[in-house]
Amino acid sequence: EIVADMPTPFPKTEFQSFFTKVAALKPDAVFTFYSGGGAIKFMKDYAAAGLQGKIPLWGTFLTEGTAKGAGAAAEGIKSTLHYSTELDNPVNVKFKADFKKATGDDADVFAIQGFDAGSLLIQGLDGVNGDTGARMELHNAMQSAKIDSPRGMFTFSKANHPIQNIYLREVQGGLNKVIGVAAEALEDPAIGCKA
Repeated sequence: EIVADMPTPFPKTEFQSFFTKVAALKPDAVFTFYSGGGAIKFMKDYAAAGLQGKIPLWGTFLTEGTAKGAGAAAEGIKSTLHYSTELDNPVNVKFKADFKKATGDDADVFAIQGFDAGSLLIQGLDGVNGDTGARMELHNAMQSAKIDSPRGMFTFSKANHPIQNIYLREVQGGLNKVIGVAAEALEDPAIGCKA
């Protein structure tokens, strides 16, 4: 049961009044969606408000690329996402090493999404022998693609959304450790989409 919905003004990142309300409500957990600098500030302010360890903080993207920046404030936060650098599969292990060598940076969800987009384009163009004018055939080739991704193998639904695993992650030692699969081969029904 959702006991309160508290949209925070963006990009304003002053959270204290919201955390006062959270403390008074004493919910079973708080779920938020922040990314980047806003996520780091949210996690640090949550801990500074005395809520860390008392009311679990959950999210998606919240700790992606931000866990180390948030430091101790990120520890124990659970999130769901279609990727974690800690996935133990051969494609991910190779991708992380290759990405680090090529860029000097650590891979993250944004890097693998670029990798996956490139893989999709290659399969689509291979399917039409490079003929970008064959639009319907190109679409069909991309629609039937199977992407061997660092996130795990995935395909596409009729609505062109990835059919993919969603991982349950927990920040441990500054890393988003995979502690389970929240949803296997999740397919967005795209109820709101019109064909």
